[in-house]
Amino acid sequence: MLRAFFLSIGLVAVAMPALAATDVETCRDNQAEAAARLIACKAASADDNVTGKPKSFANWYIGDTLLKKRDYDGALAVLNKALELDPNNATVLNTRGLAYSNKGDEERALADYDLALQGRPNFPAPYNNRGLIFLRRGELQRAYDEFNIALSLNRGANRYTNLLNLGRVQTLRKQYESALAYFAEGKPLNPEGWQIPGYRCITYTEMGRLDEALADCNEVIAKYPKFSGPLAWRAGVYRAKGNLDAALNDYNDALKLSPNYVIAYVGRGQLHEQRKDLAAARADYRSAGAALTKVDEYETTLARRFARERLAALIAADPSLRSQTTGPVAPPGGKLTSPAVPAASVTRKVALIVGNGAYRSVPKLDNPPRDARLIADTLRGLGFETVTLASDLARDQFFTALRDFGRNAEKADWAVVYYAGHGMEIGGINYLIPTDARLAADRDAESQAVALEQVIAAVSGARKLKLVMLDACRDNPFEKNMQHSIALKLVSKGLSNIEPEAGFMVVYAAKHGETALDGDALNSPFAIALAREIKVPKVEVRRLFDIVRDDVWKATNRQQQPFTYGSLPGREDFFFVAEK
Repeated sequence: MLRAFFLSIGLVAVAMPALAATDVETCRDNQAEAAARLIACKAASADDNVTGKPKSFANWYIGDTLLKKRDYDGALAVLNKALELDPNNATVLNTRGLAYSNKGDEERALADYDLALQGRPNFPAPYNNRGLIFLRRGELQRAYDEFNIALSLNRGANRYTNLLNLGRVQTLRKQYESALAYFAEGKPLNPEGWQIPGYRCITYTEMGRLDEALADCNEVIAKYPKFSGPLAWRAGVYRAKGNLDAALNDYNDALKLSPNYVIAYVGRGQLHEQRKDLAAARADYRSAGAALTKVDEYETTLARRFARERLAALIAADPSLRSQTTGPVAPPGGKLTSPAVPAASVTRKVALIVGNGAYRSVPKLDNPPRDARLIADTLRGLGFETVTLASDLARDQFFTALRDFGRNAEKADWAVVYYAGHGMEIGGINYLIPTDARLAADRDAESQAVALEQVIAAVSGARKLKLVMLDACRDNPFEKNMQHSIALKLVSKGLSNIEPEAGFMVVYAAKHGETALDGDALNSPFAIALAREIKVPKVEVRRLFDIVRDDVWKATNRQQQPFTYGSLPGREDFFFVAEK
């Protein structure tokens, strides 16, 4: 009996290290199937029998997988563990540098790339990645030098990325023949790759070689018809050729695929300027100027800067934007009131009120349409010149409503947006959810939802008060069936915190990452408190939302806390009701 007992202990003792060895072997096997490899690496990482460099490698692979899913915080946590076990591992340092870079922490990224190169001076990847940071900053010579070093150290097909980046830099430096030479050298290394013909289309367009540009863009679009970039680039070719109808079709198609695509908005804005439709141009430049991400490619930064400059120039050139009365415009699915006060009122106030409840792919919400009506009626009673009430907006209707409201806002002193419905953070961007969204995967948000920054852009034209109120922090109803390619912690509920530019105020019905309640009444606790307190005379707007916060906090037994972001101009007070 004792012999059998000790034999069983011995078998267990032998079996456990063998299992660990199998996990480590599978984890390190480049030929293994990705899912099986990840499972093995997680098992090795969790196994106390695996130590030192094998455990470090397992953590690196897990971190690299999270990085590719854009879960940068998760990646950093695991990569830090990998470096505790193997502090000088250049591969892990390079990967952590990428995570920092994608979060926008460029100094830490550069420090990691430097450490990687100290231990492994002939490692091409950190040179290329340093070049990308310099490119993003617009330091084109430094970017060129880094890409060139990476190219000199790389062999075979790995040179493709370096040659592509060198071509991009040379195009930005207007060294077009040099750019074409790099593209020509890189294309055979990846004949099916879309990047080189796509970027070469841009180069040819800037050179005026429009037929060659069109051929390159057509090649990419034929293989990848759902890519928005090549459609916008081809639109630029058509615009240069004078075929504005074809260009407009491509810009529209690009924005249908990616409704927040800055370069498409800028190009379409230029097209509208060519057609003398300056109101449409201003609307597109305003949308392009909204900062949707913390980390921009340099080309996007240039486009955004151009949009802001053109918007300012168009507004400055049109005195009517500071004096002309704007008539009401109703979006599809919306309803518009008649003006409540004369056009000559001292302070011109306009509002867009959206209540989305009739969702098609998830259970309907009863409160948002009622909340929207309550707030719309309240603002009408407070003398707003125009109040647009729009209920149950699908995606295209939502963008139309924002575009029309943006035109109205630029001729007003106050611009206010109130939204009730589903809203969530995905991939670092806050989205408001139209009623026709399906969101089978988290990445669908980019094409099916409305980024919060587009709402902020819609109020940006107002001269004084620019206010956005969001009763939109409900649980994510798509979560149960949503495929996760972006493993971010706030995808399940709530909006993430934001930092709007000076002059804007954004009010959440519930603090970032928390859930707003519908309550037991016909309206939400936030809508009830807002509609009541906003009518009290002589309450300045900043104090108003402090009072609303306290009321909601009390009404929900401390389950919901509204939160305010941003700051209004400090030398002026704002009152919804100035006096009794």
